[in-house]
Amino acid sequence: MNFFAKLNAAVERNQSLLCVGLDPNPAQLPDRYRQGDDLIAGILAWNKGIIRETSASVCCYKPNIAFYEALGAPGMELLRATLAAIPADIPVLLDAKRGDIGSTTAAYAQACFDDLGVDGVTLNPYLGWDSVEAFAAYGDKGLFVLCHTSNPSAREFQTLEINDWRTLDREPNQPLYIHVARTAAAWSPNVGLVVGATYPAAMADVRAAAPEAWFLVPGIGAQGGDLPGTLHAGLRTDGLGLIISASRSISLTDDHGAAAEALRQEIEVERLKIQDSRLESASLTSRSTISQSPNPQSPTFNLQSLLSSLTRLGAIKFGSFTLASGVESPIYIDLRLLVSEPKVLAQAAAAYAELLNGLRYERIAGVPYAALPIGTAVALAADAPLIYPRKEAKNYGLGKDIEGAWETGDRVVIIEDLITSGGSIIKTAERLRETGLIVEDAIILIDREQGGPENLAQAGITVHTVITLTDMLEILVNSGDLSPAKRDEVLAYTAGSR
Repeated sequence: MNFFAKLNAAVERNQSLLCVGLDPNPAQLPDRYRQGDDLIAGILAWNKGIIRETSASVCCYKPNIAFYEALGAPGMELLRATLAAIPADIPVLLDAKRGDIGSTTAAYAQACFDDLGVDGVTLNPYLGWDSVEAFAAYGDKGLFVLCHTSNPSAREFQTLEINDWRTLDREPNQPLYIHVARTAAAWSPNVGLVVGATYPAAMADVRAAAPEAWFLVPGIGAQGGDLPGTLHAGLRTDGLGLIISASRSISLTDDHGAAAEALRQEIEVERLKIQDSRLESASLTSRSTISQSPNPQSPTFNLQSLLSSLTRLGAIKFGSFTLASGVESPIYIDLRLLVSEPKVLAQAAAAYAELLNGLRYERIAGVPYAALPIGTAVALAADAPLIYPRKEAKNYGLGKDIEGAWETGDRVVIIEDLITSGGSIIKTAERLRETGLIVEDAIILIDREQGGPENLAQAGITVHTVITLTDMLEILVNSGDLSPAKRDEVLAYTAGSR
């Protein structure tokens, strides 16, 4: 049976994303498993005890070959005896991190799959596809490529920014681990990724780069990985896609079964909670005014992903901020930062483009000056001509007040980043109308819900909103980017300032 078919069957049968590592350190062999002076027999009893007590709570077992190789030939016999003790309907992922080329990697693949008969293996991708090809020739096996790991010195390589405009659309300086994720996931449908649990933000980025791949996730348990953060960041849209690995937190306990079942339940409860939150977020998204028939020429976007990206960028901040009016605010939104993150700017532009698709217009106009970069991105995403009014009179050159090509009678949709009272949009509309342009619509990313759309309605302008502040806060709570307490504080503040 194909590795992933067996994995999915085990996940469904045991309602589990838990993988138990079989990594026997002889120095940690519990006394109850000792067999006199026979170390190999003692470790085998230990492994069998773990398997016997945990088989109803796991989706996978992961023996690390290093612990067996270190014991020489008896250790390899120990590994074979351990593999034989694992129920046939539970997949075995051999943690070997092999990486070589040519006949050497073919021999490694033969040893793993033909000799040991495991269902999957971890691999090192540093040598590229050449180091994976021989393993991929076994079409029924799972291949998990190292991507972003938890060890401190991993940053010496994995987070280095690479610059290759030929292959990195919109991201000329993305970290190496993201390029690994995208490249490796495209090698074969049987390729998964190894992503450590100690950096949920990095995991979220890897998930965005490889949305369908399975991740092997070490670092939960004794290594102190963030389980809720890991699940929020790494679960696929179907609520699967993660193999949560734990070793010492189960193997070193007095009751392996109880420890495994407790962790399985913790994972499952959090997973179901996240799925419920995502359904609620999807409901909130559908209640927004976003068109359900996007422009086929424009990129697609995910609202939750966009808002999480804006938060990580610092375009949406929570804390205590002094506004220009002198008032203290628990939230600060600065969408001008979008210009520094092309990928996030493109996501935002796609959101505008979907709304724009349902409107009648000849031109779009950015509100100077904060919305001009956004307007340019929207123009590119929607293939829409852009104009904009100058803030100051021009007494040189052609003396234009409106930059760009346009004709009297053209319908113009105004593009703005967010709306509070709507004053800047009204001023822009007045400037455009003075020249004979027709302005009846405006698209904004975030409505602060402080009367802006109502004010614009009085000026003959319909506001089309990607997301309201209330719905934005709820989505950020559901995605784990905002605490419920901070959401309530912001809502109380905005209610008092209306």
